[in-house]
Amino acid sequence: MTILASAQEPGTTHVVHPGADGAGAVRRSVLPGGLRVITETMPTVRSAAFGIWAGVGSRDEAPADAGASHYLEHVLFKGTRRRSALEISAAIDAVGGDLNAFTAKEYTCYYARVLDADLPLAVDVVSDMVAASVNRPEDVESERGVILEEIHMRDDDPGDLIHDEFSTALYGDAPLGRPILGTVESINVLSRDRIHAYYREHYVPENLVVAVAGNIDHDEVVRLVARAFEGHLDGAAHPRAPRLDGTPQPASPTVRVVDKDTEQAHVVLGGVGVSRTDDRRFALGVLNAALGGGMSSRLFQEVREKRGLAYSVYSYTSQYADTGVFGVYAGCQTAKVDEVLAICRDEVAKAAEKGITDEELERGKGQLRGAMVLGLEDTGSRMSRIGKSELVYESLLAVDEVLSRIEAVTPDDVREVAADVLAGPQALTVIGPFGDRDFSL
Repeated sequence: MTILASAQEPGTTHVVHPGADGAGAVRRSVLPGGLRVITETMPTVRSAAFGIWAGVGSRDEAPADAGASHYLEHVLFKGTRRRSALEISAAIDAVGGDLNAFTAKEYTCYYARVLDADLPLAVDVVSDMVAASVNRPEDVESERGVILEEIHMRDDDPGDLIHDEFSTALYGDAPLGRPILGTVESINVLSRDRIHAYYREHYVPENLVVAVAGNIDHDEVVRLVARAFEGHLDGAAHPRAPRLDGTPQPASPTVRVVDKDTEQAHVVLGGVGVSRTDDRRFALGVLNAALGGGMSSRLFQEVREKRGLAYSVYSYTSQYADTGVFGVYAGCQTAKVDEVLAICRDEVAKAAEKGITDEELERGKGQLRGAMVLGLEDTGSRMSRIGKSELVYESLLAVDEVLSRIEAVTPDDVREVAADVLAGPQALTVIGPFGDRDFSL
């Protein structure tokens, strides 16, 4: 059964997937104000994962607000009208739970994982953080220093920095090209008033999804959430539709060389991928597995196993509402960077021209199937799957349906997506002690 995000009236509940004997059942309710609650029942576990997903990320920021989504994520941990920062963290620590958050390009998530008996506490604490943050000026100021230190830590880790630099090399100064953390300059000028206005604009019930997975009862979760959000659910607003932009973010692939005195050279080569709703994403996943997704992949075998040129080499994909990224990463001795780049470019070109072998196709399918199923063995991953799907997709695909779509990928499907993605214009980012050396493609 498929329930569209915009097709359900506030105050109603639907079964999205019935599961078997209650196990794996996914249910969805919409509360007044448009707040969505989606749950997956896992009766054989003794834990529960609770998350609140906000449909806002770094690509929603104006240039003057760069870094605001991540900044706000930090500030929401600093206190509400009912709890101080210490009381927030101590409440979850006292029951042995985990409390955390993350910011992405298109969404932000706050989550806690606790024993099933402690779910009411997790619902109350996390909902209080998200719905009733006071965003005090002194808290904004204290977190400014923390975030600046996080930026400096990122800058000191070339394996982390390289991916932010690559986004800029591919998308330029557009929202998708800017770092989620913001910059030193943008963080230094963000004021409490701008942070609070950003909070008031985006953290509204119709833009939030509550996702829970574990040994839970859906109706009880809905009651707990309704009580935690009491006073914030006025009106008859409908859930905001998923972000499905019709015009892809234009890319402008360039070469970026960051001169740093590092022991290794770090490189990312790649280009535009596919969006998260593109049916070709399954074929691209199989291609990614064959090219650089594991120890048997072409890049691992050619760069590491046969020549010993790198410890870490892999390919990856990222999907957004309207576009995506396909990239190849390698870290190697600075003297070997030309040889490693030549191999990576050669393997990408061969895959673009000829696709992959039948053996690689089957191995890639198996890798995707196994990674997906094994990755859903805990409550946190199940919560993330249903929460993210509710927020950014039009419907939630059952696990068996996803597996069927992977299995249905053909050699022609892979060749088609390889020719489109890998043969397009490519961006390149290099970090190392190279001065102003020209690495143009």
